[in-house]
Amino acid sequence: MQTKQVPGRNCPILRSVERVGDWWVLMVLRDSLIYGMTRFDEFQKSLNVSSNMLTTRLNGLVEDGLLEKRQYSAHPPRYEYVPTAAGWDFLPVLAAMQAWSNRHFAPEGLSVELQDRVTGAVVDTAVVDRNSGAPITPERHRFIPGPAATDGMRTRLESAESRRNAAGNDAN
Repeated sequence: MQTKQVPGRNCPILRSVERVGDWWVLMVLRDSLIYGMTRFDEFQKSLNVSSNMLTTRLNGLVEDGLLEKRQYSAHPPRYEYVPTAAGWDFLPVLAAMQAWSNRHFAPEGLSVELQDRVTGAVVDTAVVDRNSGAPITPERHRFIPGPAATDGMRTRLESAESRRNAAGNDAN
């Protein structure tokens, strides 16, 4: 779902926010990926959302390649919305959001936890480097320009590293 034009169009975070930055979209993805919902009426009942609002969000998720629209009834025509590979790739993002919220915004206690189906253990969700298994931390990791980085992005990333180095030197 496109919003107003902002600088940094090739920023991967901006591209993600354009697609999933709306809370209705996140709730549709939650209902699809976690609760297994696929049908319009299921989403509408779960979210208590207007037909127009839900139609717009579902169409956007289909257009962006996160859900696939499949007809399951010809008379009358009815459709289900199933996650694509890109949609399923968003599941760890939801798991990270759930863990972050549980850690910082659940004074009443945990309402949802992630469980390993094989061991039965509750998962302590962390975003890690797939190659090393190391948790992503500001001490160990940094963002660097990729091959398609603009000059502006390169400058911002270099400035960020300079600020981080200056802050680290001030602490010594």
